[in-house]
Amino acid sequence: MSILNIRNLTKKFGDFTALDGVNLKVNRGEIYGFIGPNGAGKTTTIRILLGILKATYGEVTIFGKDAWKDAVEIHKQIAYVPGDVNLWSNITGGEVIDLFVKLRGSNNKSRREELIEKFDLDPSKKCRNYSKGNRQKVALIAAFASDADLYVLDEPTSGLDPLMEQVFQECVLEEKKKGKSILLSSHILSEVERLCDKVSIIRQGKIIEAGSLYDLRHLTRTNILLETKQRIQSLNEMKGVHGIEENNNSVSFQVDTEEIGNVIKYVSQFEIVKFESASPTLEDLFMRHYKGDGGVL
Repeated sequence: MSILNIRNLTKKFGDFTALDGVNLKVNRGEIYGFIGPNGAGKTTTIRILLGILKATYGEVTIFGKDAWKDAVEIHKQIAYVPGDVNLWSNITGGEVIDLFVKLRGSNNKSRREELIEKFDLDPSKKCRNYSKGNRQKVALIAAFASDADLYVLDEPTSGLDPLMEQVFQECVLEEKKKGKSILLSSHILSEVERLCDKVSIIRQGKIIEAGSLYDLRHLTRTNILLETKQRIQSLNEMKGVHGIEENNNSVSFQVDTEEIGNVIKYVSQFEIVKFESASPTLEDLFMRHYKGDGGVL
């Protein structure tokens, strides 16, 4: 069952088209990665689905309701964490958490305490005394303690140290086990790769790739390192082989995933001594699309 549906979403600011026909669907119990460089359209998309901006064209529905017309009702079931959290300076972190949790009608104090301990937060401090990382912790604790059905997370680990990033990832996976849905916008590709069931890559307001990580792997190249008894002849003439670097009888190159079988069959006749391969990553796919683009990653 789909929780979030974005169909042909277009947003114009004057003559500038920020989003151009974006389509995206998040199902129940799914973690969906939404990635792209700064200025690609991620935050604009999120502001539209939160009911902050109105779409120029297209349709956005959450729980079957219109994201613009039914924003108040929708917000009762979603939790949002931005990448730069601003809090009221004169109240404590604990008071902020309690306020947001009560606004969503939840009152699970044990969950609140468990999360405060996990994220190692001092809830008695005034928010003006918090670092960026601690402000982020307050927002994450409030979100995960609220028992939402959809979590919209826009660069949620900004300012967190690696240990707290690990805690965040554990919390996201816990929510998935409960059948909750998560839309995760992140620059940390390893985080997206570890957590997400599906991913969409947005570039200049358009979705350029979408699908499960398994589906997208065929679009990347596998790194190969070979050492052979005989020098490999005519490797550069093989289909799907790129970036050949030779050093005596050792050679490294990239190969399109769909051509791996043919390449291995060909090089085996030169008596392989050593063979290493590195699986393609989401970062390989991302950089392949953005290399030379000039965008800010």
